[in-house]
Amino acid sequence: MSNCNTCPSAATCSSKDAGTCTIELNPNNNIKKVIAVMSGKGGVGKSTVSVLIAKKLREKGYKVGILDADITGPSIPRLLGIKDKRATGNEEFIFPVETDDGIKAMSLNFLMEDENQPVIWRGPIITGVVQQFWNEVLWGDLDYLIIDMPPGTGDVALTIMQSIPITGLIMVSVPQDLVSMIVAKAINMARKMNINVLGVIENMSYIVCPDCGKKIKLFKGDTEKFIKDLGVELLGEIPMNEDMNNLELYYENKDNISKIFEPIINKILEKVNG
Repeated sequence: MSNCNTCPSAATCSSKDAGTCTIELNPNNNIKKVIAVMSGKGGVGKSTVSVLIAKKLREKGYKVGILDADITGPSIPRLLGIKDKRATGNEEFIFPVETDDGIKAMSLNFLMEDENQPVIWRGPIITGVVQQFWNEVLWGDLDYLIIDMPPGTGDVALTIMQSIPITGLIMVSVPQDLVSMIVAKAINMARKMNINVLGVIENMSYIVCPDCGKKIKLFKGDTEKFIKDLGVELLGEIPMNEDMNNLELYYENKDNISKIFEPIINKILEKVNG
């Protein structure tokens, strides 16, 4: 069971007084805040946003880790540029892989010889692996652990919300009514689980005309109504950009990163620290 005094979600937890807490903490880890990134639907750029958040936090000097909880579709190693590295361990701990800029990461792909091989596991095994990544990985001291959630509202998402002390959750959406409906389901699930929803990041929001600089909306979706109906904050909009297919190139364009993501990360920090 958890030590409520050191749990990142102690301030907002509703189970402490009821004696129903199922969160387990590894005493060798000191993780101050946990931010989960969720979409409800795959293919909207959730993992990319997770990595951008981790990168920007690291640039600001924070100690950061990223847990790839999308077990059947892990993409964090590729997005971090460390897909050829492997995790190590001993009888007691699994050691995370570390990027050149100091982000600690754990993904199932770090344990597999061939990243192209499918993970054909049932739900209980997958949720068990996620719990191992939380409890048995030696994360050490972290200011922020970013969890790249699996899409949907199934077993794994439920287990994470019940067994990991989430400080706040960020939803990633795209401006399409169908996606907005599915994201709304995920937001409502989080609220039923007493998880603090920090807000929504809209990915693929627009493209910028290379000639005139005008923003062009490619998809039809009433983002303003979607945000208002759910009572959440729009943390920011990310444009479609060909460099997003290669995050290493995207990171090199510091002006672009700063302009687009700096206000988003500042809002996130204000919400989790305010």
